[in-house]
Amino acid sequence: MNHILLSSIPGIQSSAEAGLEWLDYIIFGLYFVVLTVIGLWVGRHKSTNSEDYFLAGKSLPWYAVGGSFIASNISSEHFIGMVGAAFTYGIVVATSEWRNIWTFSLLIWFFIPFLLASGAFTIPEFLEKRFNNTLRQFFAFVTILCNITAFLAAVLYGGGLALHELFGWGLSFSIIILAVVAGSWAIYGGFRSVVWTDFFTVIVMIAGGIIVTVLGLKMLADGGSIIEGFQVMIERNKADFGLWKEAVATQQEHLLPNHNSYNRLSIFQPIDHPTHPWPFMIVGFLSVSIWYNVLNQFMIQRVLGAKNIYHARMGIVFAGYLKVLMPVIVVLPGLILFAQYPGDMLMDWEMVKPNADQGYIRLIQQLVPIGLRGLLLAALFGAIQSTVNSVLNSTATIFTLDIYKRVFYPKSSESRLVRVGVISSVIILLISIGLALVIQFLEGVSLFVYIQTLFTYFAPPFSAIFLLGILWKRINAFGATVAVFSGFAVRLILGFVEIPFEWLTAYEMQAIFTWGFSAIVCVIFSLLSAPPPSEKIQADLVLNFKKLNLKAVVAKKWYKTVFFWWGLYVVLLLTLFVIFSGSII
Repeated sequence: MNHILLSSIPGIQSSAEAGLEWLDYIIFGLYFVVLTVIGLWVGRHKSTNSEDYFLAGKSLPWYAVGGSFIASNISSEHFIGMVGAAFTYGIVVATSEWRNIWTFSLLIWFFIPFLLASGAFTIPEFLEKRFNNTLRQFFAFVTILCNITAFLAAVLYGGGLALHELFGWGLSFSIIILAVVAGSWAIYGGFRSVVWTDFFTVIVMIAGGIIVTVLGLKMLADGGSIIEGFQVMIERNKADFGLWKEAVATQQEHLLPNHNSYNRLSIFQPIDHPTHPWPFMIVGFLSVSIWYNVLNQFMIQRVLGAKNIYHARMGIVFAGYLKVLMPVIVVLPGLILFAQYPGDMLMDWEMVKPNADQGYIRLIQQLVPIGLRGLLLAALFGAIQSTVNSVLNSTATIFTLDIYKRVFYPKSSESRLVRVGVISSVIILLISIGLALVIQFLEGVSLFVYIQTLFTYFAPPFSAIFLLGILWKRINAFGATVAVFSGFAVRLILGFVEIPFEWLTAYEMQAIFTWGFSAIVCVIFSLLSAPPPSEKIQADLVLNFKKLNLKAVVAKKWYKTVFFWWGLYVVLLLTLFVIFSGSII
């Protein structure tokens, strides 16, 4: 099975032995009380209007947009899967967060104006306005499938596993109770409840995550300062001596057998790296990141619900700063684990990744004092529940507006659409619970890798046609449709046949290849057929500099301008890229 009982790993205790005391349960319970109060208060007025239920009445301020954007993104993939991936692969895992700089910048300056001006509730609706109904329906179907398999089921499994190991509950019961609690706000109060419970949750997650990292660095310092602990972490991850050197030699043998070394502190890895080849950090945003942050309904729904374009843009800038911070709480713990337990890298390699997924729980049990453990469990659970309720609401939105209303009952009343949203949320949640119980039978799979791999199947074709469709009026529905279906076929072939080229074996390189193929097909077939009709290329749907609304980034005071805070974000990220390029550290 994919999971290993923590009690069987040296240094790991069962829940009864882990020191969870009444104070931990009180703090954990207080989190639920506050979450409940927020959810009930915000969702106290029953929504009979679809805009209010699915987009919070387009009333969200920038801090709610950005906070909820990140809270819905952080899940067991991060606290469980990403910490484990950082233990296995090193600092390069941080690029999963940092490379969002490219997509966020495009979203701020180009995509937001189009999405808001179009008046669309959902991304499938936007695709129909720019292309055709076929792409709208296919994208809606793919989105629902992806949300259930790559998000809901995987996150519920990771969260259920954490509750199972920490509290000793049965795995099935843990998954079910997590799904019911996490999904309740999405079903009860709609998108407004989701956003404001997310905002509270992201505060708890960041506070709890920083505590674990700080305590981990203090552990490495052995009585010294946090700075000394950081220095110890860096030195041991350099792996120039002792057991750490032996561990990295083993790591290199399995990850990069055609190379002589492996640098755990570099974000630029060889092109045949199994998960993070260097081209993906530079151009990978074109395939997965645009889809995840722009076309992914459960992420972009926050932008569509913003008060206005200023709050939408500033919300994404705020999300960018949180992305800079994320590796502190989900990557450094993995480096700390390697610095403290390098011997874990020397076990049977098939067991390294699934065991590494237990790393965050291991740190909580060993380092966090009684009382604070309750806060950390709240942070872990908060990460999971925020993703579940966000994905659940957005999936119900897609089903209700793009399938139920568009295909079956176009004249549905507003109140009926809200009821369908509630009922579909319950059904989607039940399906996800069933799939979450199936994931446990996948052998030797890292949760992080499982989710990221699924993304590369769904994302590239749609990212290609979306970007080309906005940038070039000549792209038409026929070219986009051929590109999407042929792109999916190519990605399936790459995923299920033996590839003779070493550089194309990594799933992220396959995503880049699929995106390039889809883009070329889209251009060729668009040029070989008639130009799109005028209503498909109006100013709200394709690039028009007059519609970018750059005046909205200007404020009377310089410290309130979008451009200032975006520029500072860019400088900060580029500095981190240089520091961890492999030449300085």
